[in-house]
Amino acid sequence: MAPMTDSSASDTAATNKARVQEFWATLYARDWDGIASFFGPDCEYTDVPSPADDVARGPDQVVARLKLGLEKISGYEHQLRLMVAEGDTVVTEHAETWRWHTGEEVTLPFVSVQELSGGTIVRWWDYWDLSTLMNSAPAWWIEYIAQGYV
Repeated sequence: MAPMTDSSASDTAATNKARVQEFWATLYARDWDGIASFFGPDCEYTDVPSPADDVARGPDQVVARLKLGLEKISGYEHQLRLMVAEGDTVVTEHAETWRWHTGEEVTLPFVSVQELSGGTIVRWWDYWDLSTLMNSAPAWWIEYIAQGYV
């Protein structure tokens, strides 16, 4: 396989960055079927604060994990700070503001690292502070997510 030229590497990075931008728009619209289409069968997704073996694999588990946390919140807003891409890796610095119907609200700062192959997300690691969420979330929601996803 021939090495990438600077031009083809920057084209790949730009294409991957655009793909991740599409992904974020789909996620914040909570389009569950659309979200699944971004992931390949062997993909992995985790929230780094969770236990090391708590990794969703495949589109169905990724969507189930996302739905567990997000489906019961009443408001969900995205604040993009920075997005950089190099080759097949896209790093996004952003925040999410979550609102629950019972009045609680939290803004969670994130750094998301996504690796792509052929336009498909194959690895997604989210870095954020668990205590920020747990100190703001309502008890009923924490009990709900503690049940896990199926």
